[in-house]
Amino acid sequence: MTNGATISLADDQIFGNQILRGIKILRDHLGCSLHEALNAFVARYEVMRAERPEDFACGHEEYWVGFYS
Repeated sequence: MTNGATISLADDQIFGNQILRGIKILRDHLGCSLHEALNAFVARYEVMRAERPEDFACGHEEYWVGFYS
């Protein structure tokens, strides 16, 4: 899987509020720790939230409800 395809898959999970799936995709592709994958997910989330807020399934306040790291 190419880096672009992985980012695309992770973006799909980010937009769909599928946090754990997105982290797993990044962790598997990058071969990094869970903490590093979470950091990568959050960084990508912030970019996508700024660039394409209309593509999210829910608002920022709702996004992280129920997710504890």
